[in-house]
Amino acid sequence: MSRTRRTGRDMSQLLSDFGHDLPISQAPSPAAKEARLFHHAARRGSRSPGHGWSPSSAPVMPYRMTSDQAPVFWPFIAGPGLPPTGAQMGVDVLSGSAFYADPIGWVLRDDIPVTNANVICMGKPGTGKSATTKAFCLRMVDFGYRILILGDPKDEYERLCHFFGVQPFVLGPGMPARINPLGLGPLGEGWAALSAQEAQSRAAIVFSRWLTLMRALIGSQRIGSERVPFGPSEEAVVKAALRDLTGYSAGNSTLTETTIPHLWHHLDQPTDSLIEQCRFRDRQHFFDDTRLLRDALGQLVSGALAGLFDDHTNIAVDWAAPIQSLSLSRLNPLGDEAIGIALVCLNSWGRGMREIAAAGDLRVVVRDEMWKAMRLGVEAVKSLDEDLRLSRGVAGRGGDIQWANAHKPSDMLTVGDQGSQAANIARDLMHLADIKILHGQKPGVANELDTMLGLGRQATDVMTDWAMQRKGRALWLVGERTYKVETRLHPLEETLTWTNEAIEGAA
Repeated sequence: MSRTRRTGRDMSQLLSDFGHDLPISQAPSPAAKEARLFHHAARRGSRSPGHGWSPSSAPVMPYRMTSDQAPVFWPFIAGPGLPPTGAQMGVDVLSGSAFYADPIGWVLRDDIPVTNANVICMGKPGTGKSATTKAFCLRMVDFGYRILILGDPKDEYERLCHFFGVQPFVLGPGMPARINPLGLGPLGEGWAALSAQEAQSRAAIVFSRWLTLMRALIGSQRIGSERVPFGPSEEAVVKAALRDLTGYSAGNSTLTETTIPHLWHHLDQPTDSLIEQCRFRDRQHFFDDTRLLRDALGQLVSGALAGLFDDHTNIAVDWAAPIQSLSLSRLNPLGDEAIGIALVCLNSWGRGMREIAAAGDLRVVVRDEMWKAMRLGVEAVKSLDEDLRLSRGVAGRGGDIQWANAHKPSDMLTVGDQGSQAANIARDLMHLADIKILHGQKPGVANELDTMLGLGRQATDVMTDWAMQRKGRALWLVGERTYKVETRLHPLEETLTWTNEAIEGAA
């Protein structure tokens, strides 16, 4: 016999007998379960076939540290990104985001540890060093920059010039182009309208640039294995001669432009006034003490570069053009020293063109094969050092991104014996550039860079492995920050930057 369970009337039924109906609410429907995105895996994995089961668990050691300590343990941890300004160069493979290069913009920001816009780009031939340089130049034109190639020994930038409708100037034996390293440049314009104080200040700039040039050129000459000395006595003689030739000693209202042959002739046949200004006892004393100086200048006039830098400038440079380049490929048969001397002359000439740059006149100055000029001696190294220190402009005028290319650090450090003044200055140049781009290198060269810059094992492994696997990969050192960047090129850019046609043609 089954029992029927009796139930009484609930509260709502009782109240309804007295005319009071309670509001009825719908019972909530059970919530649907969310889809499971992640499945927990045991420490030894799943025993299902193909699921990576391990017979024993991995000995994982946990470490706890702050965000400031983590980069020491693992230097390639994704750190603070750079602002998206300037040229988009490619991909920062550590963060997966686009990588932008804006050297002068970085200098102007307090949150980026960069104090100068100088760039040193190094890499084994064929690793994309030239392509990165050209891509940066091409893309920075869109941001108001102009490009100046101060000497192109291999005509690598010829296509880039033609792309902008500019024909490079060609220097070489038998070519019509002439450049006067002792030219006044823009500083010679409007001289008569200057006040006495302004004229004196401008003259000081001109003579300072000329003396820097003469130190480098004279110091490049050799007596056996030794360089021709250029001390205070030689400087006083050259300065006095330049003042005579330009009319500055006579108090002329406008300086007269001179040349290296005129300087040599003035020293080889000195006037009584010059001998007296230089405080020599007599003419013979002058000849005896200045013999090496005069012989060194004579070599510059009649040597391998005769006819290139010994006359007034006869080329008209359009400084408003997107790019200008000076080709030196015709000098290659003359040797590295001749190209080095040419680079020193062009450096002085280019500096003269920038001395009175307008505010906001921004340029990328590319120095290719700079080691050829540095090997001319300590004075040539000092000249380059001076240019790098003035990259931020003078008195708020202009501003340059000095971009220097080299294959390896030994290219720069062989300018003198270990511990010599030239070698020490060359070593400091590496630290004077706050931005370094390190493409693929052999292990020995990577170790040299590690010794100089304190990169660490992870950085050297990247240069010798990852960066060697594909053209355009490099470590970018922006101040104290490290970025692992792969440069990406548009197909049109590839046609402008590729430099291996000779190899392809021989294949």
